[in-house]
Amino acid sequence: MRTLFVAAGFSPASVFALAPLATSLRNAGHEVVMAAFDELTPTITAVGLPAVSFETDETTKSIMTMDRPGGPINFPTAPDEEAWFLGAWFGRQAAVGLPGLVEFSRRWRPDVVIGGTLDYATPMLGATLDVPHVRQAWDWMPLDEAHPHADVELAPELAALGLDHVPQPDLLVDICPPSLHLPEHNGARMMRWISGNRQRKLEPWMYTKASRPRVCVTLGSRREAGSGGGEYLDELVEQLGSLEVDVVVAATESLAEELRARHPGIRADWLPLEFILPTCDVIVHHNGGLTAMNAMDAGVPQVILDRFKLLRKSTDMIERHGSSLVIHDEDNTPSVVAGACASILADAEFARRARALSAEIRALPAPPQIVADLEKIAVPWPG
Repeated sequence: MRTLFVAAGFSPASVFALAPLATSLRNAGHEVVMAAFDELTPTITAVGLPAVSFETDETTKSIMTMDRPGGPINFPTAPDEEAWFLGAWFGRQAAVGLPGLVEFSRRWRPDVVIGGTLDYATPMLGATLDVPHVRQAWDWMPLDEAHPHADVELAPELAALGLDHVPQPDLLVDICPPSLHLPEHNGARMMRWISGNRQRKLEPWMYTKASRPRVCVTLGSRREAGSGGGEYLDELVEQLGSLEVDVVVAATESLAEELRARHPGIRADWLPLEFILPTCDVIVHHNGGLTAMNAMDAGVPQVILDRFKLLRKSTDMIERHGSSLVIHDEDNTPSVVAGACASILADAEFARRARALSAEIRALPAPPQIVADLEKIAVPWPG
């Protein structure tokens, strides 16, 4: 069986999310290729998978200003623009990438195509080739509100296929732990989440508990000093230091070097989270996604900095679960975040609930058990 995975978006997380299932298929003897914009192909090869670029003239950022109906796609400045932004942007990625995907597929001829949560190229490719398509959730947060906006962005491409909306998947694979499962994904094939991160040489401190409670901080876009994230992170590290904890910052190599110079007492480095998190008592991170999945799997309480109201339904649910605290953007200051960490460290119930969430994840079918489901729906090409 030949399987084509499509990693949409600009973040390596879209590759990491799909890598375990792709690797399981390869280990079962099937042929696998993962396609993406050219800028993501080094990430694909770094996790040990064959990569193909379906678009090299445009990037995931340049498509936002392409001359298409509807004009440029600007980053949302109001909550009611968030779903539109995601649907339009990922829809435009699909429009740009689809011709290259079709050209590659005519030559390589996949029997099934698989994409992630907001990948709209895969269902359109499946319709073009008349092969089944699978949507595998990237993480625990459904973003179905973006789908109608993708239909609008993709109207010309859909019309060419005789469609008025992006086709529903032939199989939906969900990785959300049952306690956080929302009705949007009822009927999905459940799969255990397993980390698909890049790796590095491990040092003892990365897999050994510290003598004090440990707090891990990873803030995504806030790490970039150009947007004021550097000052925020500096203040947060200082605030956490007053709690008498071991502070670990997951950051790019260049930023980690700067942080170590400014804060000699902290650990800062590019970290494989599946190793560092079992040594931690709290993790602070931005918006959830795969970082949250790493934390859930490790059974570590979380402080989630929720910037987008589109994610509130999911973040409110995890806060009600009792394993995490959520700080919305309007309340997000380093002192508030440090206070949330202190609250978690002082109440053992957070850790107990986080361990329960980990047990739920690990009870789900592992990726190798999903291979048979894909074999059943695959449609070999004639000849």
